[in-house]
Amino acid sequence: MPESSWPENDSYSELEPLDSLFVDLSDLPEVESASSQPERGDNRRRRAAISLVVIWSGTIALHLVTWGYWVVVGLTTLMAIQATRIFLARPLATPTPLLSEADDVLPLVSILVAAKNEAAVIARLVKTLCALDYPTHCYELWVIDDNSTDQTPALLKQLEQQYQQLRVFYRPANAGGGKSGALNQVLPLTKGEIIAVFDADAQVSHDMLRRVLPLFKRRELGAVQVRKSVSNGFENGWTYGQVAEMALDSFYQRQRIAIGGIGELRGNGQFVRREALEHCGGWNEATITDDLDLTFRLHLDQWDVDFMALPAVEEEGVTQAVSLWHQRSRWAEGGYQRYLDYWQPIVQNKMGTGKTIDLLMFWVIQYLLPTAIVPDLLMSLLRNRPLLVTPLTTLTLVLSILGTVAGLRQIRSQSRHLQQEPLAQNGRLRAKRAELGTVLLSSMRLLFHTVFGTIYMFHWLPVVSVTTIRLSIRPKRLKWVKTIHQGEG
Repeated sequence: MPESSWPENDSYSELEPLDSLFVDLSDLPEVESASSQPERGDNRRRRAAISLVVIWSGTIALHLVTWGYWVVVGLTTLMAIQATRIFLARPLATPTPLLSEADDVLPLVSILVAAKNEAAVIARLVKTLCALDYPTHCYELWVIDDNSTDQTPALLKQLEQQYQQLRVFYRPANAGGGKSGALNQVLPLTKGEIIAVFDADAQVSHDMLRRVLPLFKRRELGAVQVRKSVSNGFENGWTYGQVAEMALDSFYQRQRIAIGGIGELRGNGQFVRREALEHCGGWNEATITDDLDLTFRLHLDQWDVDFMALPAVEEEGVTQAVSLWHQRSRWAEGGYQRYLDYWQPIVQNKMGTGKTIDLLMFWVIQYLLPTAIVPDLLMSLLRNRPLLVTPLTTLTLVLSILGTVAGLRQIRSQSRHLQQEPLAQNGRLRAKRAELGTVLLSSMRLLFHTVFGTIYMFHWLPVVSVTTIRLSIRPKRLKWVKTIHQGEG
């Protein structure tokens, strides 16, 4: 059985204890994967172990040579140059939305939603997607019920009677491949030249299709990721931190693409050109993060991935620490797996120099640095010396702060709808004072949110450290975690 495949009855609640993350492969039934990607299982663990040994031994070796610190300074300097390019980049303007007058030439779109036990949110999503500002004969909605055990099947049967463009596909209990398997099974039944994928808790604007589709006029564009936002962002500290996290991701997505770097898919709110998707072999059923895996395969196949900042697709943020750990551990493992699977074509520069350099920088920040911190801390304590990776850590912290500020400001600017009313001459001074007070209050909120979000983002250090170590030394795999959606009620 591929290491990252899972039978659907092996999914479980995000609120289970952390030790439920691990399960012996020998305890699981065999499931045939439809994925054609070759590098799996023991190869993946072996490569993870080699990477861990190289990073740890390299960190220790740099502690033992006099010029080790300057190697880190040199790497930090190169990354700072690349970071400067990213911050100075100017993203392309968003194209004009498609007009109603062009209905006769609109592309056909197939919207896919894989749903498992989503009774709390599925009706709201179907009603929203069936009321989009787009001709009903130009798009179809497929909901894949993945052997739900709640009221989801019954709700979908009722909704099928109400909406003409809704198609429902019911998967049996023994169907495998997780979300990727569900999407792959329905893909041959769809007709759209553009495939859109949403999660069951998505909240979508009525003009989403008309805004996203003009981007696909670029022939080399294989996919578009819509900015994600948190619908319950002010519920508690965890969701408040996720708002800052998504703002940071949004900013870097746009800026990296602007310099010819990597654009990444984020699952919910992704649009993929059918030609590109089929040429890449569909969704990979041997990974737990189908969106991140597809990102690499699209770029390796010489397709670009673009990013749409407005309008955003809203989704529920996880509200508890254990849920956050489960979700981020899955993301970290899936993100790491793709480097292990596709390291050879990446090293061969199959993506192109610009994308490879961009990918290297963020690999250092996201995976090398958290992994190297463990031996660096031990050596620093043993030798009573400062941490070797301090320059890299400092740069990462600065990039996180600046990116969060820029991301939050962009989102607030895009979402703000100002209505200006004519002011009498004698009221201008009072209006300016009120405006100044509003700006100061907004700046204070922005500062607090940035500081809070930066502190929140430190959770990635233990998540990635634990993930890279566990993948290297234990014959285990991360179980797929079912994220619980509460809906409005």
